[in-house]
Amino acid sequence: MDRLTAKKTARLAEECDKQFTLSKEVKHAIAATSREEFVPAGFRQNAYKLDALPIGSSQYISSPLTVAKMSEYLESKGADRVLEIGCGSGYQAAVLSHLFRGVFTIERIESLMLEAKIRFRALGINNVHTRTDDGQKGWSQYAPYDRILFSATAKEIPAKLFEQLADGGILVAPMQKGSKQIITKFKKSGSKIQRMELEACDFVPILDGVQK
Repeated sequence: MDRLTAKKTARLAEECDKQFTLSKEVKHAIAATSREEFVPAGFRQNAYKLDALPIGSSQYISSPLTVAKMSEYLESKGADRVLEIGCGSGYQAAVLSHLFRGVFTIERIESLMLEAKIRFRALGINNVHTRTDDGQKGWSQYAPYDRILFSATAKEIPAKLFEQLADGGILVAPMQKGSKQIITKFKKSGSKIQRMELEACDFVPILDGVQK
């Protein structure tokens, strides 16, 4: 990352921290990730604003503040592997790559996944593993995961995702509740799932199947 980009990402991390107190790990992860690499060329001048931006296929790259919050809610300390449902542009996965040893990310829209893979390669991010599939099935091959993150709104969490979550693990997802969306944290203890509602949010809905 060149000096100018490093300055911009550091300022972005400061702005997020002002709005929502971040741990030093998450603040560093935001500062270490060049957001302009993940937005379409026409929006690069807006890459360091706290806005969500369109990325094509009716999808959006989340606001950096939302990405910082979701990363914080995952409580990455002491966790090794995270599964992300909904890779999109790859920005959230790139931030997570600074917080976890292994990031496993699934995207149902093939073109978005291909673009994200190219970005990860160009940025030398080697600990993000990608798959084009319906994320609601999870990725059983590498389970269990210490953390699972939904980057799209769910009406309910499929049971097989809780099965792929390690005991003591945390799953964070925007949940549809009536006409509202609420970031919700689930904690698994044995066969029990504890649920905690955190705050209102706005994400694209999760959809079934794969889009070629």
